[in-house]
Amino acid sequence: MDLELFDKLGDKFFIRFIIDLVAVTTIVFAIYLPNYKKRDHVFTFFMFNVIIYIITYLLSKVEMSFGAAFGLFAVFSLLRYRTENISEKDMTYLLLFIAMGLINSTVKGTYFESFVLNGILMFAAWVLDGGVLVKNEKTQTIQYEKIENVRDDKEQELLTDLRERTGLKIHKVSVVYIDFVKDSAELKIYFY
Repeated sequence: MDLELFDKLGDKFFIRFIIDLVAVTTIVFAIYLPNYKKRDHVFTFFMFNVIIYIITYLLSKVEMSFGAAFGLFAVFSLLRYRTENISEKDMTYLLLFIAMGLINSTVKGTYFESFVLNGILMFAAWVLDGGVLVKNEKTQTIQYEKIENVRDDKEQELLTDLRERTGLKIHKVSVVYIDFVKDSAELKIYFY
């Protein structure tokens, strides 16, 4: 087996890559998945992180100005999927994983400093989105056929009916669209 590639990359590449993957795995499986249960984004989060890590590590070996590096980061962070709408939270997580790949591949400090930087990012994600400071509010858009309840003076009846039908602790409802022809409404429900 030819170990020339491993020698060229060096220990720094692999140790920081393991630190990066441990941090990303922790955030995905301890914070993101328990809150959102969207397994379809897990592949994207990991691949963006790995791609950014490898590209920036390789580019850090080449003489590059700070402006060019920042421009590269800006281009990667602005990437969006045109075929699918991605929520603000998912975009924030994607940016977080892009930033982690960038930080871990270019940090010049010790391994301890890498652990500390990743720890700060993991702690911030846990505090801000793990339900520590703020309850994690979820939303869902539904079709509702009892249009007579979609009035300001019947808000309590609407909330009671929705809670009984869904079994969710709904605390707020907003009207997205009312269809008078079909006597139905599209509602956005907010629950914990």
